[in-house]
Amino acid sequence: MKNTNYFTKFILVFSLGGLLLMVGCQDDETLVEVQELETLANYEIAPIEGQYIVVLKESSLSRNIPQNYDQRITMLKNNFLTRFSSLKISSENIKKTYGFAVKGVAVQLNHEQLQVLRAHKDVQLIEQDYQITLSPDLSILKGKPSNPGGGGEETPTQVTPWGVTRIGGAGNGVGKIAWIIDSGVDLTHPDLTVDVARSKSFLGGRDADDPNDYNGHGTHVAGTVAALDNNIGVVGVAAGATVVAVRVLDRRGSGSYSGVIAGVDYVAANGAAGDAANMSLGGPVSSALDNAVVAASSIVKFALAAGNESDDANNHSPARANGPNIYTVSASDSADRLASFSNYGNPPVDYAAPGVSIASLWKNGGTNTISGTSMASPHVCGLLLLGNVNFDGYVSNDPDGNPDKIAHR
Repeated sequence: MKNTNYFTKFILVFSLGGLLLMVGCQDDETLVEVQELETLANYEIAPIEGQYIVVLKESSLSRNIPQNYDQRITMLKNNFLTRFSSLKISSENIKKTYGFAVKGVAVQLNHEQLQVLRAHKDVQLIEQDYQITLSPDLSILKGKPSNPGGGGEETPTQVTPWGVTRIGGAGNGVGKIAWIIDSGVDLTHPDLTVDVARSKSFLGGRDADDPNDYNGHGTHVAGTVAALDNNIGVVGVAAGATVVAVRVLDRRGSGSYSGVIAGVDYVAANGAAGDAANMSLGGPVSSALDNAVVAASSIVKFALAAGNESDDANNHSPARANGPNIYTVSASDSADRLASFSNYGNPPVDYAAPGVSIASLWKNGGTNTISGTSMASPHVCGLLLLGNVNFDGYVSNDPDGNPDKIAHR
């Protein structure tokens, strides 16, 4: 990497890429597409100076490591410090420890320590860690916002979003588990069933122990996957499924690659067959992140947002990660056209799903309508909870000339 002034776009999709500008009509609450924004709502990403993701070779690890998540993480952290004691790395310099999807740490290193680790026989790879920060939301809510920021308005009567209808309607998700790797989930949203006990934050500071969503993006994703079939808000694809918040982005939309990998590692440690995870985030290529997703997908099925850069999804992680239980999802509109902001490419893209003007839940018990491949991916996550993903037709306007299948029950 060049230096700490190097910046590049990190698409996450909450506004991710090419959001459509929406306005409410004066006579009713019909959503009108005014124009497609040329400026993407995105994450900017910058290196965290002196901080690196270090992945160890499996062959270098003890076979007698505990299965319990907390015990294993503690043991592997101590083992790392002992193994490389000559480098005089302090415990405080280890920011994250991984023990399931990948084995290793995120650690602060000086130049000499970095060079020794790069040459060590037990080290598989080392990558620069990055801080990611969400640009301001460019979407405009339809009509009158329904408490998206805690304004005190009541949650509206339930509607079925057009995307849920397009993929075949809501199914019964009660008893199923969805892991939402995102900005958290509104833990007390009246239209969600949240497993608060297993929800976890991988942030630092005041948010270190708080998996609640102060941004909105994660709750929107969770609503598309699993909103209850009741009389308020929206209904999700796998209505009533239990969601687990795996918080890797803070209230400003900031996080790190190392934190995202820690979230994937947590899902690998605690998920089970039949569960599904959603990652509506992504950025430049990261082998460490891709490898973590591939390993975790042997336990839990993953739905991944393709990204919103109008680019080949193979240029982005984790979108480019591939495997039998990994589903990379592009975005389509209500006319079955590939959204112009959507990334493309087969592989890794497996399906398209609705991602334009998607109504779902929001923080503080509210609702919101936004666009992006972030909104497409959770449709497929919900379908994975209900069983196999089928398809109904193909998108038009796919720039790679190989139209994506439109996901369906």
